[in-house]
Amino acid sequence: MITKRHMHMLSIVPMAMASLTLAAATPAVWAAEFSEAELFFELNDTDGDLGIHASIDGGPYSKLKIKSPNQRRILLVRAQGRLARQGLTQLSLESAEPSFDELAPERFFRRFPEGAYEIKAKALEGEDFEGTVMLSHVLAAPPANILVSGVPAAENCDAVPLPSVSEPVVIDWDPVTQSHPEIGKLGAVEIVRYQFFVQQGDVKFGIDLPPTQTQFQVPSEIIALGNTDEPFKFEIIARTATLNNTAIETCFTVQ
Repeated sequence: MITKRHMHMLSIVPMAMASLTLAAATPAVWAAEFSEAELFFELNDTDGDLGIHASIDGGPYSKLKIKSPNQRRILLVRAQGRLARQGLTQLSLESAEPSFDELAPERFFRRFPEGAYEIKAKALEGEDFEGTVMLSHVLAAPPANILVSGVPAAENCDAVPLPSVSEPVVIDWDPVTQSHPEIGKLGAVEIVRYQFFVQQGDVKFGIDLPPTQTQFQVPSEIIALGNTDEPFKFEIIARTATLNNTAIETCFTVQ
C-alpha cells in the first residue's frame, strides 16, 4: 500500500498529508497551541487491514500523551536528555496493520472505542498544551466502478491479466456517498477529499483532489519515468469529514 511515509519522498507534487486523527462523528476540537492534532482510522479495503494514525504539530514540548474516552493512556512520548531541552514539535505515526485474519475489525474497534480522545503535552515554557479529538467508527465505502482508460480495473495487483492501456492513462471512479456496508458502523458520510497515488519502484506521485473530482489523468511525465514492462500500482483514498480513510489499490500496465 502506498502510505504517507512514502509520500514524504515525493518531490514532484508537495502535499499536505493529513494526519493522526482517530476520526469522529463530529469535528475535532483543537487546543489553540496545537497547529495540528489529529487521530483517524485507515482501512485498506483491498488488502483487508485496519490501522490507527496520528499527526500532531505544535510545541515545543518534552512529553506528550493521549488518553482514550475511558481515560486509559494509549500513547506516551517523552524526550530525554538534550532532546528534552530542545523540545519536540511534530509527531506523525501509524500503527501496525495486521490482516483481518489476524485481527478482525470487531476486535480492532473494541481496542479503540468511539468518543473523545485527550491529547496533552508538557510545554518547555508557559502553559501546557491540551486538545480533544473525536473518533468515529463510521468508515466510507471504498471507491467503486473504477475504470482505467475505460477498462474495468483489476480486483488487485495479483489479477491476471491486468488492464493494459495506452496513454493518456485516465482513472475514474464513482463518487463515494455511503458508509462501508461491512466494516465499522453504518452512518452518514461526507467525503472532503480524495487522494490519488501512483507508484512504480522509486517513481511515486500523489495528489489531493476535491470531493467533486472523481477522475484523474496520470501525468505523462510519471509514465515516462517508469518502466512500461512493469505494472504501475495506483491507490485511491476517500477521506471523510471525520478524517477516516478508506483506500483501494490495484495496478495497470502501459502498452
